[in-house]
Amino acid sequence: MELTNKSIDHGKAFDWGRASCDYAKYRDIYPQIFYEKIAQRNLCIKGQKVLDLGTGTGVLPRNMYHYGAEWIGTDISENQIVQAKKLSDKSNMRIQYQAVATEDIDFPDHTFDVITACQCFWYFDHERVMPKLSRMLKCNGRLLLLYMAWLPFEDNIAGASENLILKYNPSWTGAGETKHPIFVPDCVYQTFEAVYHEEYELSVPFTRESWHGRMKACRGVGASLSPEEIETWETEHKRLLQEIAPDTFSIKHYAAMLELKKSDI
Repeated sequence: MELTNKSIDHGKAFDWGRASCDYAKYRDIYPQIFYEKIAQRNLCIKGQKVLDLGTGTGVLPRNMYHYGAEWIGTDISENQIVQAKKLSDKSNMRIQYQAVATEDIDFPDHTFDVITACQCFWYFDHERVMPKLSRMLKCNGRLLLLYMAWLPFEDNIAGASENLILKYNPSWTGAGETKHPIFVPDCVYQTFEAVYHEEYELSVPFTRESWHGRMKACRGVGASLSPEEIETWETEHKRLLQEIAPDTFSIKHYAAMLELKKSDI
């Protein structure tokens, strides 16, 4: 499904379904500590029912499955859900998936202990979504927002790859990340209150192939460029990596989490 948002990529259309195969192969890259920090907050663990919004290929529920929570993953892209089901079935994981926009989700009141949104919260219509999320959470339920990004000003390979994306897609607004807390619109605090946040640096290992695939699977390339533009970008990016990157290397990232508690209204 093609999406447009005037605050994202200056309104340039993107479709995650076009990048689903690369997404499934190359974007399951969060280090184990990313998941451990969630469990250390007593979230997404045994005895809890969790809804993962914008689940994509099910990266979060699949990697946290062994902690014992019951998961439901939703995503607006049918192609993403197809990949999520394939990957979960391959590992014999009983995770429910639904292809549905977050704005159209409708579970009964007090269904979930935790609702997660990893790498996707800014895509939602928050005025519509927030009261719904509050209603679907149990008393004292938690909304957990998660994020991870490369640091282009601190990592030469990341910076060079990012500049090449901007050459082909100057509208892309995903560039120029720096380490910072997760910010949310004011309307979020009408139904939730922040109880914890953390930001920490990571070093994520790659090969030339896996980093190329990771960059291709980002919104600025696979989800928004034409097939002809992608082909030309791929040729130039592979040549760039041959010049500046060893066979294996690590990319500097940072991760962030924001835990919000359902307000007592």
